[in-house]
Amino acid sequence: MTTIKEGSQSFYVGESETNPDAEIGYTFSENGDIVIDHTVVSESLQGQGLAGKLVERVVEQARQDGRKIVPQCTYAKKKLEETSEYQDVLKQ
Repeated sequence: MTTIKEGSQSFYVGESETNPDAEIGYTFSENGDIVIDHTVVSESLQGQGLAGKLVERVVEQARQDGRKIVPQCTYAKKKLEETSEYQDVLKQ
């Protein structure tokens, strides 16, 4: 099983936050929304659903903090829009 770790404005997989094997990064908007700006999965880990798990982890964080998500990353945008369970945190 792959462990997702919390970084500084990111969730990642790998030994270090500075050189992750997979990562979803975000910033915060002026009103406190989580803005996902990138999702990256190394070639060796692709095809395992890891990017989706990273999005899910940000969704969990948003719910915990009472925030909405603004996906600027094309993968995260598609995943959030297509997953009905995520609509509560997707900023419309």
